Amino acid sequence: MRRTLPAAWFAWLLAALCSIGHAACETGLAERMNEKLHPQRALDHERAVCEPWRGQQGRYIVVLPLPRPASDPKGGQFDLDVLVVQQADNGNTDHARIVSRLYEEGALTEDAVHIGEIKLDITRYPLAPEVRAFGLRILRQGTSRADPYANETLTLYVPQGPKLAKVLDELELQRERGESAPDCGDQFETIRGNLAIARSSSNGYADLVLHQSRSDSHSAMQGDECVTQEDPASFQTHLLRFDGKEYQMAKGAVAN
Repeated sequence: MRRTLPAAWFAWLLAALCSIGHAACETGLAERMNEKLHPQRALDHERAVCEPWRGQQGRYIVVLPLPRPASDPKGGQFDLDVLVVQQADNGNTDHARIVSRLYEEGALTEDAVHIGEIKLDITRYPLAPEVRAFGLRILRQGTSRADPYANETLTLYVPQGPKLAKVLDELELQRERGESAPDCGDQFETIRGNLAIARSSSNGYADLVLHQSRSDSHSAMQGDECVTQEDPASFQTHLLRFDGKEYQMAKGAVAN
């Protein structure tokens, strides 16, 4: 008689694999990669990323933000080294091997907008039968209290041998911004979006569908009272097609 393993066993196995993966990062995988590749450069530990790539056994996504010195003409910028790393069979992070890599000078800039966090997008992005992308989300926040601003962008990467191809470059998914006025003339805008895989394809990669909602509010005096009114939300759906190098927004919107 055929026996089936209990669901609890699978849950335990998944938890064990996740804990092993995080242990590799907790023992300094990102720091070791930085010492190996950039021995003379400081690593921004707060915004560095090291996480297992789910569904890819023994592989990790490591992101090394490298701030430029203040004396550098390009001060206020970060170089970004994005790595796909293969863990050694014995689990020794000293023997971890870089599988794919993309190093970009001046990839990120901080000026009036602060880079709050870089995080791995855990969504699965199967772009083709043998092609899986992973995503990085970058959260930014403005420094002005009078005119608040925050946004979140998504970048998709695909390993292509030793190279890591950026196939989607900082698509804005979330945005909140406003203008405050002392005389009750505040205006605020909020945009929310999510990305999905379409059934159609272009140049060998699946098309992407961006669903967006937008809501606006404004304040105005009504008699002696400052009243905030919200406009009805609007919705749009956009199609992104792969042009052979990267995804581009197709003209016009597509139906849901």
